[in-house]
Amino acid sequence: MKTPRLFCVFLLLVCGAGSAAAQEEVPEVFNFPLSRENLARYNAICALLAEHPVITGIFTQTRFLSRQGRSLVSRGNFIIAAKLGMVWDTQTPFPSTMAVGRDYIIQSTPRGTRTRLEARGDETFLRLSDTISAVFSGDARKLRDNFENYFVESGGNWTLGLVPADRAIRNFAARIVMSGDSVIRIIILREQNGDTIRYELADHDFPGALSPHEEALFSLD
Repeated sequence: MKTPRLFCVFLLLVCGAGSAAAQEEVPEVFNFPLSRENLARYNAICALLAEHPVITGIFTQTRFLSRQGRSLVSRGNFIIAAKLGMVWDTQTPFPSTMAVGRDYIIQSTPRGTRTRLEARGDETFLRLSDTISAVFSGDARKLRDNFENYFVESGGNWTLGLVPADRAIRNFAARIVMSGDSVIRIIILREQNGDTIRYELADHDFPGALSPHEEALFSLD
């Protein structure tokens, strides 16, 4: 499968569609580049985010369409598994499940139909998948290697700003902002065309391992 089609599938499922909502502003952290003075705290936060092999919870995703002046909202459950990838189980407005591994996407429909899209050999998709994994798992090395990093902390809350070094990644997200405390609470992606995608993550749980049902989401077997 060629990159443009795989990207379209990925963006359609991750960015989704939903009901109208108000615009969300992207917070500014880009006046605070990562420096020698705050590097230790940055590394500590990333280590905290990366210490759980499995994280589950619920998400609310808001996509602001700049040219239309409106937003689309979807909600569901998420799984972040360090060794396998991520699952986005959208419940509303249109049920669908997507598992994203390093070199594949598995789509599942409410009727039980499952489709695997292969990305082996597709370097652009592999970089995109690796980047998203680093963002959600707090991989400090990959974040520093693949982004310009900006960081600010106040009152136990932190905000991390990321500008992708890879041009192909910048086509997907020109800037990324994460914020949280002991876990990631908000992730905001600003696209080149002015659109913004905001993820609000809540009800975090750390089961330690995937259940058999959850593990099956990463396979067609």
